[in-house]
Amino acid sequence: MRFYFAFCSLIRIFANEMKVKIYEHTAELPEMRAEDFFHSPTLMALLERTPRQKPLMAVATNNDGHVVGHMLVSVRYRRSWFPPYLYTHARILGEGEYEGEKENAFRLMLDGVKRRLNNKVLYFELSNLSEKMFGYGALRQAGFFAVKWMSVHNSLHSRTPEERIAPRLLKRIENAISKGVETKVVETDEEFRQFSKLLYHHHWLKPRRFIPNEKLFRNMMEGGHCKLFVTKYREHVIGCSVLVYSRRDAYLWYSAAKRKSFAPLHPNAVTYWNTIKDAYADGYEHIRFMDVGLPFRKNIYRDFILRFGGKEVSTYRWFYISIRWVNAIASWLWRE
Repeated sequence: MRFYFAFCSLIRIFANEMKVKIYEHTAELPEMRAEDFFHSPTLMALLERTPRQKPLMAVATNNDGHVVGHMLVSVRYRRSWFPPYLYTHARILGEGEYEGEKENAFRLMLDGVKRRLNNKVLYFELSNLSEKMFGYGALRQAGFFAVKWMSVHNSLHSRTPEERIAPRLLKRIENAISKGVETKVVETDEEFRQFSKLLYHHHWLKPRRFIPNEKLFRNMMEGGHCKLFVTKYREHVIGCSVLVYSRRDAYLWYSAAKRKSFAPLHPNAVTYWNTIKDAYADGYEHIRFMDVGLPFRKNIYRDFILRFGGKEVSTYRWFYISIRWVNAIASWLWRE
């Protein structure tokens, strides 16, 4: 009887065995269900056409060849004259998409991606996980270290944005709008040029923040996967934002504003407010702010976002540095 149960266990193990393959081109992908835009063949195809980015799709299949999980990785080529640097890094937004059990497929795909890219990129970065503790054991085993991070999202399904925003902030926004400040969706080539100019100028002295080539934004906009917003005052573009859609949520991916030169008009607040209202009008359940930052006691950006009525959640952002001794030091510095 004991032999029978052991034999049955082996049969189940082999029956559920998974295989992982890394794909470099969208045309080679097997048929898969993709509801998460950040891990979809659609985004992979867009990244293939974007300079300074190379996508990889890790796909886990069972013995029948059925796709049980897939995870999109973007290899980013980064360079700058000031400050001077040149390197590549791998970015994964979320844990991927799965059918059924997730943990084992995630572990296998993570190992496959790491083997393919180790020593070819300076570091790996994995963020925006659906649950704080998802994949904790697999990531630790693979040598990743966790940095505590903050996440903020606004619910749009139970109360209106007007019921959630701080009254004082709403009054400032309404005052700015009464003076002629308006936010609109980018529609013309000139508006797209103004959007790009502000976004890149705002971030050019922020070396940690990677801004994709403008071709990605244009192709996503034309494909209906995002909306680009510009906030104007007397023909001057003083704010902009990128809102990406995945499943029933909207993600505020990038934003910029002329906060100092047009401070009395609160361009950041007006841009965020109209972006939130647009997501609400389109029927999305949440709007998620994708890069709130480290959980410092005083975080000006986080406190600003929370005034719109959002909820903050502690999470992890995971890193692995390909230089082993540097990764060992970083793991020790960010140990728990």
